[in-house]
Amino acid sequence: MGFKMGIVGLPNVGKSTLFNALTRTAAAQAANFPFCTIEPNVGEVAVPDARLDTLAEIAKSKVTIPTRMTFVDIAGLVKGASKGEGLGNQFLANIREVDAIAHVLRCFEDGDVTHVEGRVDPVADAETIETELMLADLESIERRLQNIVRKVRGGDKEAVAQERLLNEARKVLEAGQPARTVEVSADDAKAWGMLQLLTSKPVLFVCNVAEDQASEGNALSARVAEMAAAQGAASVVISAKIEEEISQLEPDEAEMFLEELGLAEAGLDRLIRAGYELLKLQTYFTAGPKEARAWTIPEGTKAPQAAGVIHGDFEKGFIRAETIGFEDYVALGGEQPSKDAGKMRAEGKAYVVKDGDVLHFLFSG
Repeated sequence: MGFKMGIVGLPNVGKSTLFNALTRTAAAQAANFPFCTIEPNVGEVAVPDARLDTLAEIAKSKVTIPTRMTFVDIAGLVKGASKGEGLGNQFLANIREVDAIAHVLRCFEDGDVTHVEGRVDPVADAETIETELMLADLESIERRLQNIVRKVRGGDKEAVAQERLLNEARKVLEAGQPARTVEVSADDAKAWGMLQLLTSKPVLFVCNVAEDQASEGNALSARVAEMAAAQGAASVVISAKIEEEISQLEPDEAEMFLEELGLAEAGLDRLIRAGYELLKLQTYFTAGPKEARAWTIPEGTKAPQAAGVIHGDFEKGFIRAETIGFEDYVALGGEQPSKDAGKMRAEGKAYVVKDGDVLHFLFSG
């Protein structure tokens, strides 16, 4: 399991250029006109993690399999999308299918690339998108409340709970706040998720800056960072043009290119890490002579459910998880030395998997 992030933004902010770079494909046509992305383009990328290569080297694994992340490049949004303007209806439907939203915001000046609103103001752009999503949510809530009136009157418990959650969401939306600001209890989490409200999705603001501003950002990206902090959201600075150039280079060349620009890592790495933090995800590993592999799970996942990510039968017949911490595995030189040193633990069904754990599951078939 990786996760699916929808890339959204107003037309001509660098959204498709970024998608092309991230997925190393030209499937999304990057052009200087609105709606150049008509259908949502879906691309998978390997999640970079140096720990996996280290484990593969120690375990002498024949194959290395990273976990994967899915990017969805969604058609450009314009004001009025909640009412079906432009490609509004399609845009809104596509957003419902992703785990998180990356708002790409134009934080660069370029007279050759027109802005749909005729100005460069990333905070206003973010507000335009948020407003359209909030309006769409309000419309959806009104429709749902009407549809469950009879069930609520009949005392249907599920409908009564749904009505309560819909009214809570409506209250914050009418106050100009996104649905993600609603405090949802653990008991309501599942029902809340089923509402599929657009503004309940976690948001990451992606500041697309000029090439010479990729390391420090600029005044525009600083304003976005302030806005994100005020909303409890995250933001990253990326130059879509640099990412596009990196995507066409060999790994060694890309590393040299980044060094020349004074960048410690590619924007993709920062984007994925920010996405993981946003969705509270973590990685565990399996390693052996056949393969070394990374697996993505939500923080707080217990051993049986972590095993289920590999195969449902692993979860159903779970017996125990033989567990070695990443640091111990590396310091001691592999599975057997860790076992000999007493660093391999047998963990049961209640064990909460930690980031970096190297696991081997025992299950009954």
